[in-house]
Amino acid sequence: MASRLLQAFDGMRFSISATTRKPRQNEVDGVHYHFLSQEQFDREQLAGRLVEYEEVYPGCNYGTFVSEVERSSKNEPVLLDIDVKGAANVKRIYDNLALVIFVRAPSIQVLEERLRNRKTESEEVFQVRLERAKMELTFEDRFDHKIVNDVLDDAVEETIQLVANFLGRKTG
Repeated sequence: MASRLLQAFDGMRFSISATTRKPRQNEVDGVHYHFLSQEQFDREQLAGRLVEYEEVYPGCNYGTFVSEVERSSKNEPVLLDIDVKGAANVKRIYDNLALVIFVRAPSIQVLEERLRNRKTESEEVFQVRLERAKMELTFEDRFDHKIVNDVLDDAVEETIQLVANFLGRKTG
């Protein structure tokens, strides 16, 4: 969905998150994530250089640099793909300058099927992800809008329209 949003809006860019997890095959530091040691992540957090941060999975911290958000504008908006607690924090800090959209699967059963079909995690990691998803559902009322990702093209189009309305411009 993120890539389709970036294509729909001239000037929109994707925020590169910081993480303490190890890179996956073909991931490049500074392109896919800013891969940091736990010590580096802690220093960035203590220095106030992260607008949001969370230990999303045990031992895996994620966060967004303030600099990624501060260089955003209506003409050059930034797209954040972050966890629900981080999104709630961004909304709290930036209020009406931020549009937060909760994208969810139609049901936990569908999400479980989608995760299993990816075949990228062990059963233990899969269970942690599923429990995390259940917790995240308790946050959906804190978002400006909710999108049910049942049919991807429909969910993308709905999201594009919400963003276009927020930015006060047409897509493209």
